[in-house]
Amino acid sequence: MTKPLSRRKLLAHAGVAPLYLGGVGTLALAQQAYPNRPIRIVVPFNAGGATDVLTRLIGDKLSARLWQPVIVENRGGAGGIVGTDTIAKAPPDGYNFVVSLNTSLLTNQFLYDRLPYQPQRDLTLVSQFVNSPVTLVVHPSIPAKNGPELLKYMAANKGRLSYGSWGVGSYAHLAGYSMSVSQKADMVHVPYKGEAPMLQELIGGQIQMSYASALAAKPHIEAGKLKLIGVTGLKRMAVLPNAPTLAEQGLTEEFYRIAGWIGMAAPAKTPRDIIARVSSEIQRICVMPEIVEKISSMGFTVAASTPEAFAAVYKKDYPVWERLVKTSGARLDL
Repeated sequence: MTKPLSRRKLLAHAGVAPLYLGGVGTLALAQQAYPNRPIRIVVPFNAGGATDVLTRLIGDKLSARLWQPVIVENRGGAGGIVGTDTIAKAPPDGYNFVVSLNTSLLTNQFLYDRLPYQPQRDLTLVSQFVNSPVTLVVHPSIPAKNGPELLKYMAANKGRLSYGSWGVGSYAHLAGYSMSVSQKADMVHVPYKGEAPMLQELIGGQIQMSYASALAAKPHIEAGKLKLIGVTGLKRMAVLPNAPTLAEQGLTEEFYRIAGWIGMAAPAKTPRDIIARVSSEIQRICVMPEIVEKISSMGFTVAASTPEAFAAVYKKDYPVWERLVKTSGARLDL
């Protein structure tokens, strides 16, 4: 008869190494005390999107490592504000987290006059998950094959073109607006409630251009329904290795070079040892081969980090997004 594995051996199988205190092999008291009940992660967007898929993927692994259920709860609405505010006002007990885009954790504070939470005051950063560059795609009828050609085409067709986005103040809106201004193209912005309807309208020719995630755009690119111009950020996507970045193509403005991100935050005043523990587990999870492969297939790159490193990225990105929002003149009300 097979002898049952001890808790220590079960932890070893799960990849959790025991800590040694005073030379005696035992789990640290903090590990014994936390967690002792289910953990909630709020995704402030509808189910099925890239942020939701990624959160559930990592949440499953986190549950196995922490020996507690990790419950992912979708609370969409108002560009991520509803769900993010839920966690900003939740008890800082280590059992409440939000995983979101830079939109609700950073950019929204520049878009809304009366945001119900203040990110730097009400939330504490836990770990970045990924960098999330996006594709720039156009309708096949557009004759441009690359970024410079597209800019020339925009300038030559002033007032005749439109571009889509998944919402006012989104990267797709801000970058599209900045392109239009740079070429005096007077393009019309058409916001949609999500990527899916935006891309369907682009495929149908109702709009001519949009930025979109690789996850959503790649099938349409491969089917010839959309033409890929390039990708944002400073590195090519593993899932689209032959697509040059817009920066490679000579488009040097900062909005081409910056990439969005997905990361985790918790209510302010959540104990630092718990923040460190969860961050450490996420960093371990995000280098697992199967997780790296899935992240790459979504067009993202792994960026799991310490809270301090995440804060440094936040600080660096802050003025860039602030300038993009102010330049666009975008303002929203709840």
